[in-house]
Amino acid sequence: MSAIRLHWLHRRTQCTTVYDLTDRLHFGRASRVSPDEIASTVSGWLADLDVESPLVDDFANAVRVGDWAAAHAFGDVLGIDVAVAV
Repeated sequence: MSAIRLHWLHRRTQCTTVYDLTDRLHFGRASRVSPDEIASTVSGWLADLDVESPLVDDFANAVRVGDWAAAHAFGDVLGIDVAVAV
């Protein structure tokens, strides 16, 4: 198999996980985001309340690495629900 064919086969099988975030502090606010958008989305939601938290980056990292116990614990503190989008 050629190197070009292997490259495209590998690229075609890669997929990025997408997450559903729900803001429990604002009724009806939810967003479907990539892992790179988690921190900015949550920070923006908190900014609407004039709040900043260093836990946002910890939350985003926990989701990114799949540490669901930590992600849900941080989410509880931040008022955010997170799930893998289907």
